[in-house]
Amino acid sequence: MAIKKKFGAFAGVFTPSILTILGVIMYMRLGWVVGNAGLIGTIIIILFAHIIAISTGLSLSSVATDKKIGAGGIYYVLSRSMGIPFGGSIGIALYVGTAFSIALYVVGFAESFNSYFGFGMTASDFRLTGTIALVLLTVLALISTSVALKTQFFILAAIIISLVSIFSGSREFAPETVSMFASESSVPLEVVFAIFFPAVTGFTAGIAMSGDLKNPKKAIPVGTLSAIGVGLVVYIGLAVFIAYNINAEVLRTDYNILMKMAMFAPAVVAGIWGATLSSAMGGILGGPRILQAMSRDKVTPRIFGRGKGKNNEPVNALFLVFIIAEAGILIGELDVIARVVSMFYLTAYGFINISYFLESWANPDFQPTFKIKRWIGLMGFIACFGVMFKLDMFAMFGALVVVGSLYFWLQRKEIKLQSNDVWRSVWENVVNKGLKKLDAKSDETSSWNPNIILFSGESEHRSYLLELGNTVSGRTGIVTNFKLIIVKENSKPLAKTEQIVRDDDFRKLGIFGRQIKVENIYKGIENIATAFGFSGVEPNTIMMGWPKGLENSVEYSKMTQTLLHLDYNLLYLDFDRNAKFGDYQTVDLWWRETDSKNAEMMLNIARFIIQSPKWGKTNIRVLFLNNKNADSDIIKSKISKLVEDLRVKVEIEIINNAVEQRPFYDLIAQHSANTDLTLVGIPDYKIEKQAEFVLKTNQLFETIGSTLLVKAANNFNVLDLDFG
Repeated sequence: MAIKKKFGAFAGVFTPSILTILGVIMYMRLGWVVGNAGLIGTIIIILFAHIIAISTGLSLSSVATDKKIGAGGIYYVLSRSMGIPFGGSIGIALYVGTAFSIALYVVGFAESFNSYFGFGMTASDFRLTGTIALVLLTVLALISTSVALKTQFFILAAIIISLVSIFSGSREFAPETVSMFASESSVPLEVVFAIFFPAVTGFTAGIAMSGDLKNPKKAIPVGTLSAIGVGLVVYIGLAVFIAYNINAEVLRTDYNILMKMAMFAPAVVAGIWGATLSSAMGGILGGPRILQAMSRDKVTPRIFGRGKGKNNEPVNALFLVFIIAEAGILIGELDVIARVVSMFYLTAYGFINISYFLESWANPDFQPTFKIKRWIGLMGFIACFGVMFKLDMFAMFGALVVVGSLYFWLQRKEIKLQSNDVWRSVWENVVNKGLKKLDAKSDETSSWNPNIILFSGESEHRSYLLELGNTVSGRTGIVTNFKLIIVKENSKPLAKTEQIVRDDDFRKLGIFGRQIKVENIYKGIENIATAFGFSGVEPNTIMMGWPKGLENSVEYSKMTQTLLHLDYNLLYLDFDRNAKFGDYQTVDLWWRETDSKNAEMMLNIARFIIQSPKWGKTNIRVLFLNNKNADSDIIKSKISKLVEDLRVKVEIEIINNAVEQRPFYDLIAQHSANTDLTLVGIPDYKIEKQAEFVLKTNQLFETIGSTLLVKAANNFNVLDLDFG
């Protein structure tokens, strides 16, 4: 049954938030903070903590006014903004932090309760009192959420009366001089900050009730920011009052000093008990709703998503909150619990802030009615993790490991929602700006970054052509494989979504897959080569299998002319089905005087090949055909210089052929018969000579292993290989 939404900004957000903010830390530890940090130090701590609270409150309020807010509060916002893996990992951390914060408030209540009635003041005594209080609060929550929330108005009145009683209290503890800064005997400021910080986390108590609000988009910003603002004023005002009216030594040693100096102590007692118990109640009401929302999204076990009653109360989730809170109570030390809670909340707040920053920066659909400056989110993110690093570096890394592990676990579960994912917008924004930068720069002087259009066909050795295409593209190149579907004339083209091909081979190799209908393979290749591409990352290389049996094809000749006219680099692989790529250990580059551009392209291909794990131990040879009887030492020296400039380690071999003048292909067959991959340049020839070239090349391929024919475009440098 749908949850009946009935609470406004004051009852549903401001009241639970301010009761948690003006809670156990204010009554039981603010004096201790002033005593250790001094007045100026305390104000700095309060202001810095509120920088995080305000930036997070602003970020969250802005995101809340952009999206429909459902049950689950912060989890709901993050999961709909940054995806289930991210929102779920932070939601789980926030849920555990909320459950532990219940223990913080209940142990604070136990300290005051036991002190007032003269009961035991050991950790075990606090555990007993805290457990009894937790049981009673849980029972109240089970009876009625509405009743629990309505009691908050009486507690708020009690807090106001207690503050009036404190400000009107005795001056008998007043110091001779006000301590402005921490003394040598004081606790380190980072410890003081960690214990104080849970005081400003209370604003999430109202957001956790988002599913029970009449108008979340209005109530969350108004209620949250009002609670943070009131809390800031009260804390600074009370800190100044305490510093001028209570001795620092007393503040450091007596946690109940506010009760002792108040005009009417029972009023302070009522405020302390009301604040601590209502803060705990806020966690008891809000925590289960976070878990219930996550369970509905299948992040956590579905049993916790079930509710009872007309308002669908999360009873099962409440019992788990009870167990975690009880575990916190068993710690029994308020200061220890406070530091644990700080880490959980700082982690969650950091990611809330970066969520807003990324949304406002990258998502064109982000249109909040509550607008703030983008840098506020980034500042909040940096502040959160900067504070975590300062407080406890190991705890920070531990929190990141836990959140990271939860993220990858949820990512593997592949839970999807019908909502936007800001990461897609982030990548689109990065790609957009990157393409504009690339398009604005001339690539005439830059090194070759392969952007390959691959036609792998449907042969049984297709996977090897895909593998080599991926290898040749290097670490930053792009490979797009096109499947050509032969159809009759006037056939309807495939829809854009149908043109996208995804399979395991492509995913493993990082290759993009496309398929289109064509009436003629060669015309299809021409059309793709002419039109396919995007500004900034234009395709520069065509790769396909070697076309055996097409030496007399007029259409193939025209296609080749078109590709050469378009100035593509051309790569043709003749794959040896028996030897395949052998042991991936030998690569031969064959050079002639006419291979001036092809030579540089071959060196670039060799550079990418040796970066591949399979080819990592490859021995590369440059074999130069010396037809002019030039000095071998001079040739070797010049080639070594060319190779050194391109940072490729090769073995250079000079084949003197001035006397015998043996055919080039005969020498390749002799020297590269057992080579795993041979690279040979395609010479410049007239198109009418293509059939003769293809026939001779086919004969060569019968005698050697897998071979890659290379024809470089005009953007490659002309290497001077004429050593005669």
